[in-house]
Formats: sequence, structure tokens, C-alpha cells
Amino acid sequence: VQLVESGGGLVQSGGSLTLSCTASGSPVEDYIIAWFRQAPGKEREGVSCFSRSEYDLYYLDSAKGRFFLSAYYAHNMMFLQMKNLKPEDTAVYYCAAARRTVCTQQMAEYDSWGQGTQVTVSS
Repeated sequence: VQLVESGGGLVQSGGSLTLSCTASGSPVEDYIIAWFRQAPGKEREGVSCFSRSEYDLYYLDSAKGRFFLSAYYAHNMMFLQMKNLKPEDTAVYYCAAARRTVCTQQMAEYDSWGQGTQVTVSS
């Protein structure tokens, strides 16, 4: 499956953004779907993950209550709604997909990655 993100940008602290990820080539409902982010000088980290088959949903502790992953399988898309953004959320955000049944934060387990979209939160 091929993935393309959109929706990044510059937002003030406390603001909101919704990232979109459009899949092609295969139905994304056959994969677990996830969002990762990588801040400058830091390792890529898993932000959220969802397995439709196991109804397994994961959020990074710092994202709980502020970020919400959703999917529109009929259009082969997934989203990351981000609210109450903080400067420490500044990063390049990636969507990813893996042929697994249970969510994982291990990057090597993911078969497909988008190109990334920049999110910058100003203080």
C-alpha cells in the first residue's frame, strides 16, 4: 500500500490540526494503521495505532486526550486529529501501515510509510 500525508502546517500553541493520509494500491482496512512523528534530533516515535481486526487502539501518553486517530475505510483514508497542540508536538508526522493484527510501536514492523508532513507549533 502507498501512503501520502497532508494537512501539516504552522499553528499556535493551543491550536488544532487534522492530518490526513490517503492510501492506494491496497485496502487500508487490511492493515493496522498508525501515526509516528520525528522531532529534530530525536528518534521517531509512535503516536497512535489502530487495529480494526483486534480493535486495538494505542496512544502515546502525551497524546492521550488531545490526539484522535480515525479512518474512513470506504475512501481508503486515515486521519489524526490533534487538539491543544503544544510546542513539543513540533515534528514531522508520518502515517504507516503494517500487515499485522496487533498494534506495535516498532518501526521495522511497518511495511509502508508516507513521505511525512511537517507540523510546527509556535509558543
